[in-house]
Amino acid sequence: MTITEIARVQKYIDGFGLGLKVMELEDNTGTSELAAAALGVEVGQIAKTLLFMADGSPVMVVASGDVKIKGGRLKRLTGSAKVRMADPETVKRITGYSVGGVCPLALPERMHIFLDLSMKRFPVVYAAAGTARSALPVDMDQLQIITGGEWADLSGEIQE
Repeated sequence: MTITEIARVQKYIDGFGLGLKVMELEDNTGTSELAAAALGVEVGQIAKTLLFMADGSPVMVVASGDVKIKGGRLKRLTGSAKVRMADPETVKRITGYSVGGVCPLALPERMHIFLDLSMKRFPVVYAAAGTARSALPVDMDQLQIITGGEWADLSGEIQE
């Protein structure tokens, strides 16, 4: 029997001793809009997790659900000549999660993770926890600790 995505995420975050708990929901949370509706929060409070390929290497970005990531900013930060969003098959292969439930935690391989400053507008954001019916409420300090991510302005939406 294999461990479920949600159990894998919960086991991973338990290792940090922060008391974080994955929420399993009845409603689909596969997009920022659906997740916000299911949780009764603003779309910006959804921490969407995106996978990009930067010169062939995976780079993860976690950002507020209401912003767009600027490719030029990501290219400059990674020093890459070419940055493109990963296709769904690549996302599943590299992260172990399907699009709609991609979680920035418990990844099968280490990769650079950028946390967009757009999320700092909120005391708590909700990241997917491995499925399109899950969420992980987390504050900004906790998010940085559990992802090992680096804060960056990738959306141009800094509002601290």
